[in-house]
Amino acid sequence: MKSGTKLLLTVILIASAAAGALAQNQPANVPRWAAIVRQTALRTHDRGPSGGPTGIFPPVIPAHLRNPDREGAVETYNPGGPTHTASNLFFQSIGTNGRACVTCHEPRSAWGVSTASIQQRFEQSGGTDPIFRLVDGATCDSDDVSTLEARRTAYSLLLSKGLIRIFLPLPDTQLGSSPPAPRDFEIASVTDPYGCTDLSSDPAMVSVYRRPLPSANLRFLTQCPENDPGCAPLAIMWDGREPSLANQAIDATMGHAQAPTAPTPQQVAQIVKFESGIYDAQVDDKWAGHLDREGGNGGPEFLSRQNFFIGINDSLSAGFNNVVFGLYDAWQNLAGSSGKAQARGSIARGEAIFNTRQFTITGVNGLNLTAADPAGPNPVNGFCTTCHDSPNVGNHSLKLALNIGVADPDPAGLDASGLPVFNVHCTAGPLNGQSFTVTDLGRALITGKCADVGKFKGPILRGLAARSPYFHNGTAASLEDVVNFYNQRFSIGLSDQEKADLAAFLNTL
Repeated sequence: MKSGTKLLLTVILIASAAAGALAQNQPANVPRWAAIVRQTALRTHDRGPSGGPTGIFPPVIPAHLRNPDREGAVETYNPGGPTHTASNLFFQSIGTNGRACVTCHEPRSAWGVSTASIQQRFEQSGGTDPIFRLVDGATCDSDDVSTLEARRTAYSLLLSKGLIRIFLPLPDTQLGSSPPAPRDFEIASVTDPYGCTDLSSDPAMVSVYRRPLPSANLRFLTQCPENDPGCAPLAIMWDGREPSLANQAIDATMGHAQAPTAPTPQQVAQIVKFESGIYDAQVDDKWAGHLDREGGNGGPEFLSRQNFFIGINDSLSAGFNNVVFGLYDAWQNLAGSSGKAQARGSIARGEAIFNTRQFTITGVNGLNLTAADPAGPNPVNGFCTTCHDSPNVGNHSLKLALNIGVADPDPAGLDASGLPVFNVHCTAGPLNGQSFTVTDLGRALITGKCADVGKFKGPILRGLAARSPYFHNGTAASLEDVVNFYNQRFSIGLSDQEKADLAAFLNTL
């Protein structure tokens, strides 16, 4: 934040001492970060024109809803449908700035939001669509948005990489420590082109920039069960800061939508029920045709029947099966030379590479580098499925936050331009004396632990083609870029044909 930040945050700290007074329906025991973020959001004055999101969703979400994308078509399966959007809170604005859940979680982008959609919405609205709001759509909440060109500059990261600003206070203590232990790192310096990180304020506020995660296929998240105060969540949001979908709905409404009071339990329940009940996946490929025909099991309806429980195929356990995806087994060894047969053969080969190509995994904090063993044990001989182990889904079936290098200031083959750079120094604990340079502190902004710097959870790998760009910071413009990054990062040695096959497979998820 810029001018007035110190006074503002002093007021925030005083207000957060009485969490029940923050909002009429405010839940008890609001985390410090959430209380500060909500109050900060409400003090961003330019909230844009009134009126909710339009043109990005139909009046009815039927049982099957197809939307074209650059690789064919993505489909939503809504077994509880039809859902009338005019009477469902997921699609209605209950904040003050015109935003609803659907603003950043739209059906045509596999319930995420693609840069293609964001750019179209900017041109159609002149940068006034509800997604373009100073509070977090701009590079900083003090940006000038008075003219079209000023808005184009202010929303540059949203337009180019699909990034929303996440502003969080530096934690005072380490999450879960008893008695409370102080944060064991400091930000030694920051290069912030937008001036939106203020380390001199009290508390220090950090701005980082992240992609909205999709709000479909949520049954496959490893979230905390209800009434379990001892649960340590990790799979909701990139940094795992939300313990449940209900909490996420409340915090999004009060932060992103700038609502002065929390949604009611009934409103939250309606949002969570809808988003928990929809499945989304690629269903048509422009070269291979229907992905759910002739033995193929692409598409969301097959996905909706996929068995899942927490730890179903944990790659760190003895019972791990590296053959995670079996959607296109029937397309192996296809006869014929038609374009469709060749495309299906490529997809089947890519699936086999994802499942069975072994390579050496080194230097991954959270996997073979840990706080207890910062030097790292022997390298792991693994697969793509080592970190994407949920059958036919592709996220990790247990909580697993990792730093694979995407948050590096110059990640291999990726475009990290425009992102701030933080130099982080470990001041205590097992990593005492070590330093990290990252564009986002990741999980460490929640836990206060230096061992978590740069760690993020892996997303569900379905509906990928409709929601580019990729990774938490939008640094991969295409799935080809994703494949090239992994190939370089872990020296996998893929040939050009194997890279093309792997990208073809990912595009069908």
